[in-house]
Amino acid sequence: MATSIFKFSSSLINTSKNYRCVLRLINKRNISTTSVTARKEKDTFGELDVPDDKLYGAQTVRSVMNFPIGGIEERMPYPVIVAFGILKKAAAKVNIEYGLEKKIADAIMQACDDVISGKLYREGHFPLVIWQTGSGTQSNMNTNEVIANRAIQILGGKLGSKDPVHPNDHVNKSQSSNDTYPTAMHIAVAMELRDRLMPGLVALRDTLQAKSKDFERIVKIGRTHLMDAVPLTLGQEFSGYAAQLSYGVERVCATLPRLHYLALGGTAVGTGLNTRIGFAEKCAAEIAALTGIPFETAPNKFEALACHDAMVEVSGALNTIAVSLMKIANDIRLLASGPRCGLAELMLPENEPGSSIMPGKVNPTQCEALTMVAAQVMGNHVACTVGGSNGHFELNVFKPMIVSNVLRSIRLIGDGCQAFNKNCAVGIKANEVQIAKIMRESLMLVTALNPHIGYDKAAQIAKTAHKEGGNLKDTAIKLGILTAEQFDQWVKPEDMLGPK
Repeated sequence: MATSIFKFSSSLINTSKNYRCVLRLINKRNISTTSVTARKEKDTFGELDVPDDKLYGAQTVRSVMNFPIGGIEERMPYPVIVAFGILKKAAAKVNIEYGLEKKIADAIMQACDDVISGKLYREGHFPLVIWQTGSGTQSNMNTNEVIANRAIQILGGKLGSKDPVHPNDHVNKSQSSNDTYPTAMHIAVAMELRDRLMPGLVALRDTLQAKSKDFERIVKIGRTHLMDAVPLTLGQEFSGYAAQLSYGVERVCATLPRLHYLALGGTAVGTGLNTRIGFAEKCAAEIAALTGIPFETAPNKFEALACHDAMVEVSGALNTIAVSLMKIANDIRLLASGPRCGLAELMLPENEPGSSIMPGKVNPTQCEALTMVAAQVMGNHVACTVGGSNGHFELNVFKPMIVSNVLRSIRLIGDGCQAFNKNCAVGIKANEVQIAKIMRESLMLVTALNPHIGYDKAAQIAKTAHKEGGNLKDTAIKLGILTAEQFDQWVKPEDMLGPK
């Protein structure tokens, strides 16, 4: 019965109708073939038609058929594919020491360079989506097939022949999907943190620090609970924003020691079956040399395969940065609200028209974009948390979802900070006239009188002034609590900025 079902399934997937369906699925992923001609390739389930102009093989086609989820928008992230190219190149080089023929290893490494450069990704040889097996096995085999066939091309062989380069025996030598995919996760995230996140985050932090210095002599009213509070400088307020991002940088850096541990060498369940002594350490050293990042082999491969706490930790740091950015962007847009009927303490760059019906309206669009980024990153972290908590026995099977969300968070924060910095933060100006006007009208300056007349009398002055619509000085004199000279001596906003 089982045999007959298998034969029926094999014949079904090889009909011309089903082949056309596969081609349509591939086309939907924006990697259309230049012709409908195909070659035959086989895996352990049987023979399949593979587009002649593609380097992948039967397992990739089978995954395209089985997981038509989301289309091109859900393709495996580019940094993961680059990371696969790096780790396969490292493994090929190390495997020369363990019996891999140098001619084959050199061809594999040359093929890996085409993966690392992005050439083969752009040409559509990596069509698989995130939503596949949770170990990322199909993407590992997609990579193995592409590299093997490219190496076969380099050596003058026939595509799909697996001769002289075999995707499993040579490209995947001493490896398993269960250790290569988490290795690719760590490589991809570490590189993107360095190259995509940090430039934008640090640039925005530096701008906010510069603004803090520029605004250090501008005294303004503070606000707690959205209500008037005691004075501070605008520079002090901005110093808080800069410190949040400095701590964000530190939080990301604190995750790196665990992120730099690589699972490669653990193979199927963490024991290192089918590897050789020294393989894991040498591969990690080679990957470190290729990337300029201090990767090392994970001291416990069972942890490296069965869970992704390091990814959840990175995502948590990104989530905290998102929280910081939400607060900073919200403060800035509220302080810039107006221009006539809001706080209007800040003036933001005017980048584009703000309304299709209200002429002349300009909105804090960069703040809005950054807060949406922050919200998305928070959602990504929820997904990473759920995925990370579902490692069962020797393998976590939420790997593609976890890494795709971490990479998206990195990309969004990095790009969001760059855009906000360039199009908003560097152009922020203080509206000193409005700041001074609001501060003079604040009743909370009365706090400076506490040491001189006590809390209760100071409260009486403030409440009376608020009820009658007066100011603090006139009300204090009217109530007979202070003289004009005493008020002027004791209530000085510039003297209320720190400990005495």
